[in-house]
Amino acid sequence: MTAARPTQTQAVGATVSVRRDAHTSVGVVLSRSLAKFDPRKQVRNPVIFVVYAFTFFTAAVWAFPWLFPDIVGTSSFSRSFYLAVTAILLLTVWFANIAEAVAEAQAKAQADSLREVRAGLRARQILPDGRQRWIAATQLHRGDLVEVRPGETVPLDGDVAKGGAMIDESMMTGESAAVVRESGGDRTSVLGGSRILDGTIELRITSEPGTSFLDRMIQLVEATSRDKSPNEIALTLVLNALTLALLVVIVTFAYLLDFTSLGLGTVNLATLVALFVCLVPTTIGGLLSAVGISGVTRVAKSNVVCKSGKAIEAAGDLDVLILDKTGTITVGARLAVQFVAAPGVDPIDCQRTALLASLLDETPEGRSITRLATLRGVRLEKLKTTDVKAIPFSTARRMSGLVLPDGSEAMKGSVGAITDYAGTFPAELQLVADDASRRGMTPLGIARGKQVMGLVLLKDVVKPGISQRIQELRTMGIRTIMCTGDNRLTALTIARESGVDEYVAEAKPETKLKLVALEKSHGRLVAMTGDGTNDAPALARADVGFAMNSGTSAAKEAGNMVDLDSDPTKIIDVISIGKQLLITRGALTTFSITNDVAKYFAVIPAIFIGVQTLGFLNVLQLSDPSTAVLATLLFNALMIPLLIPLALIGASFRPMPAVDLLRRNLLLYGLGGLVSAFVGIKVIYVVMTMLGYS
Repeated sequence: MTAARPTQTQAVGATVSVRRDAHTSVGVVLSRSLAKFDPRKQVRNPVIFVVYAFTFFTAAVWAFPWLFPDIVGTSSFSRSFYLAVTAILLLTVWFANIAEAVAEAQAKAQADSLREVRAGLRARQILPDGRQRWIAATQLHRGDLVEVRPGETVPLDGDVAKGGAMIDESMMTGESAAVVRESGGDRTSVLGGSRILDGTIELRITSEPGTSFLDRMIQLVEATSRDKSPNEIALTLVLNALTLALLVVIVTFAYLLDFTSLGLGTVNLATLVALFVCLVPTTIGGLLSAVGISGVTRVAKSNVVCKSGKAIEAAGDLDVLILDKTGTITVGARLAVQFVAAPGVDPIDCQRTALLASLLDETPEGRSITRLATLRGVRLEKLKTTDVKAIPFSTARRMSGLVLPDGSEAMKGSVGAITDYAGTFPAELQLVADDASRRGMTPLGIARGKQVMGLVLLKDVVKPGISQRIQELRTMGIRTIMCTGDNRLTALTIARESGVDEYVAEAKPETKLKLVALEKSHGRLVAMTGDGTNDAPALARADVGFAMNSGTSAAKEAGNMVDLDSDPTKIIDVISIGKQLLITRGALTTFSITNDVAKYFAVIPAIFIGVQTLGFLNVLQLSDPSTAVLATLLFNALMIPLLIPLALIGASFRPMPAVDLLRRNLLLYGLGGLVSAFVGIKVIYVVMTMLGYS
């Protein structure tokens, strides 16, 4: 007995763009940024937290001067100066909050769009006794059987246990083309949230609620499970150590003034606070979290689910990439590339016969023969399908073709089958067939009316543009290895055409695992792609295991990245995103440090304005100390929002050697940071002077 179906909320929600507009509106971003003033959130970023603490200090001196008689009693004290410093420090902290809030808002927009896919999903569970009942998708567990019919949404990730269906995964992958999933073979995996277009399947659930790939993507883009990568942790430690060191220097500097002819009273403590804030790397400190979040978001936009944020940066640091041949480097289907006419046969007749034999063949090979013959200019007289009879391929005949209206047959098949069919096979043509086989091609014989007309050579062709992508990887210093089960001659041919650095032929399932282990034993970071159960051990061992969504559950569980579009070449795009993430972080760090160097030449002369021997440091010719300090402090604050687009979009990345990349970034961001600081501080100083502030 089948339970009646209750009302089910359909997984059709607002589009990503609508959600993004809703969550990245000015009001939402501002409210999120203000909420981050909570000290418990600020303490997570030590660099900005120290600025946050100094803001309270300068604010307290301004608001309650009687509580600080030693400071108020000095000749350099100015209450309005403390107010200005407090306001700019507050802006600095707020701008850092905004940077993180914008990145989180974009991620939240993506997450909510994905969450709409699974909203209100229910499942028709098949009980052990064969009965069915409707339950919420959240009540399903690994191993449960459910039935999904046309028009219904798949409740959770699973494998097709029975039947087959045409499935729309566009809500998950953005690809409008439907895919076929059926029991048996490697194309059994179905994503939760996808919709059945045609066919009924029994699905065995392979994930627990909250652990599906949809849930993982939501957690990833929301940054709720984002773990810092080793590079990010190392940079954070450096920034924290630098902040602590500068804090010690500034405090020590304040006490040393008592032993100079200037005396502590001649230097405003707010100026020392400004000196510290300007020299500490607040720019990269305020943007570091946003860079990490945006990197994860960019990968998610590419329809790649990462189980760990570390995998993204591991992709950017790769040394070796192991690629499958079929479906990755090649198109995965044999396509016609050449016709060879038999001795004494007109090449046009050979091509026309091949076209006739493939006219009703809907396989990729048959369509490629038709396409190649048409491109060669072959045209057929009009034939009605009722006038011809198809001869389908069978393992017994090893041929296919059709019966023409005059009763003759146009056939194509293996050389051996055509030899048996025609009773003979030209020796010259046999030599061509043998040579083609040695070069990794598949020769098919062509015959009409028991006469051998020639050969059509099929080949698993290299994907368009793959050689350029391989060259880009080589430029980035990544070595590529093609791993295939084909014979050595075929592997060599494909390796030469694609441009891979090395190849492994006649590979067994365990070969990939041994290859990954060998490369890692030499201290190299390794990535590999795969979709089969036999790929799972190697995917798990690799630093970046890039599994296909169309593959087996074992492969997807073993890898730390899953491509929802099942495009093996997308690993190259993920590598570019990882490289871009590393470059962006390095660019912002370089820019921040050189900015700080320029600020040094603005603030230090302001402190020692009366010391003639230090006058050479005043390269900007800033005559008013307080205006110079405030101009520098304001420039320091403004650089954070100005660099938010760079942090979110990422620095431009072009494949090039590491030395050239370093030279380019030092010139662009290093020199750029130095020049922009000198120009920016001077402009702000002039504007403040014109407005009458002094």
